[in-house]
Amino acid sequence: MTNQSGQPHHRWVEPNSAKSDWKQQQLLQNEPMFYYFAYGSCMCPVDLKRSLGENTHHYVIGTGILRGYRLGFYLYSPNRKCGVLDVVTDAKHSVKGVLYQLPYRLSEYLDQREGVSQGLYRHELVNIHCRDKIYQNVRTYVVVNKLTEEIAPNDWYFNVVMRGAVTCGLPEEYCWSLFHHMHHLQQRQQTRRLSA
Repeated sequence: MTNQSGQPHHRWVEPNSAKSDWKQQQLLQNEPMFYYFAYGSCMCPVDLKRSLGENTHHYVIGTGILRGYRLGFYLYSPNRKCGVLDVVTDAKHSVKGVLYQLPYRLSEYLDQREGVSQGLYRHELVNIHCRDKIYQNVRTYVVVNKLTEEIAPNDWYFNVVMRGAVTCGLPEEYCWSLFHHMHHLQQRQQTRRLSA
């Protein structure tokens, strides 16, 4: 996850052309935008592109921290057929993820992805710490009807979340903690199946 100098191996791909940077800035200036904090599968640019229909690299502000929350798998996703991530208020913890500034035209697609109309997730406005700045009124998604116990992710979801965490440069310690949490849930599920 990091090389010997302590720098992340993976970094967000940024346009290398000043002309494309200028063109993108012009587009962003003329379009209404909103801030979005991703902490699960939406950290993975490939998976997010699948839902939004376009690359999102140029909408990334950076890695962010959501304080006063922790991660948990408190929703069974009928689409993914496994447990999926949620954030739960907890004053002693924080969640790391990706802060985006997305155009409003993508808002409906993001809501569809998160199952807002089905009552799976809802918007929650939060403060995100990113690059020595606090971004206020940032949209994230929280589970509406939380399960009483966490449910394991499947291997596919596990890999998407880890790929996103590593690709967006979350700290190595955090990535390992996320890995172990998901692995523990999978092991517990397997043990229960064998003893049933």
